[in-house]
Amino acid sequence: MVSIKDISSKCGFSVATVSKALNNHSDIAETTKALIRKTAKEMGYFPNSSARALKTHRTYNIGVLFVDEAQSGLTHDYFAHVLDSFKVEAERNGYDITFINKHMGQKSMSYYEHSKYRGVDGVVIACIDFRDADVIELIHGELPVVTIDHVFDNRSAIVSDNIKGMRDLITYIYDMGHRKIAYIHGADSSVTQNRVGSFYKTLSDLGVEVPDEYVKSGIYHDPETTAKLTAELLDLKDRPTCIIFPDDFSCIGGINIIQERGLRIPDDISIAGYDGITLSQVLNPKLTTVKQDTKTLGSSAARKLIASIENPKATIIERVVVEGELLYGESVKKMN
Repeated sequence: MVSIKDISSKCGFSVATVSKALNNHSDIAETTKALIRKTAKEMGYFPNSSARALKTHRTYNIGVLFVDEAQSGLTHDYFAHVLDSFKVEAERNGYDITFINKHMGQKSMSYYEHSKYRGVDGVVIACIDFRDADVIELIHGELPVVTIDHVFDNRSAIVSDNIKGMRDLITYIYDMGHRKIAYIHGADSSVTQNRVGSFYKTLSDLGVEVPDEYVKSGIYHDPETTAKLTAELLDLKDRPTCIIFPDDFSCIGGINIIQERGLRIPDDISIAGYDGITLSQVLNPKLTTVKQDTKTLGSSAARKLIASIENPKATIIERVVVEGELLYGESVKKMN
């Protein structure tokens, strides 16, 4: 393996100068840097991550904790896009990522223990039960942590503006003439609480009463549960004219039930989703939904976490709110 000392001997510069040049120090002339880098490349030199970790006290590795309730993993379209954006930004800044879990072969360990075992410099947490004791342990540990779509007092968070997103969606459905609007929401979380709260408040501000039977508690990213709850709404004597689903993927279950009943969307019943995943815009008809800005969510989380890692004394705990965009689609009927 080629070492810095080998490069020093080859190009005639001191070991210190070679090291500074390879690490892009400003006190080394650009011509010298170019020559040293050219020599290093020709010799097949690659920096040793273990050596760099000893020198900088960082591994340049970031942990990702991501476990959704439906156990969909990276097939979860919305969070897959968020994490892809996070990965791109992390790699652009010289960091690798490692997925954190509770198992190492046959051995079980907490998220915090696994993070320490892998030597990650920090952790991003997304789509998990934030009340889990192991998550709380990680939140109160010594590692820098940034959360996505959940807020803790002692950690920075990157969150979608679910309140505005739901308000925009409800207002549009109302403007299309609907007054019987049902909502199948996801499992209890801060995201759900904000969306449900905004659902009720927006309709209240518009002077629309919501019967209790119009609001159903479901599961995110779970078409099967959504299908069952959609059937319950369709069986109501005074059924809604529009149903909002937990997310765009779950809406597949609702659509299947609606079609099995011989009903047409949006002629017989209107529907809307949330997230704005690619699937929503290739359905026929195109789904009315709120497109979340996954690129900004992921990249913002990476930048915030890396800043906390590289300059911990200047870290400011803050909540970054990212707005989405209403996609009007074709699944909400204009009522007479």
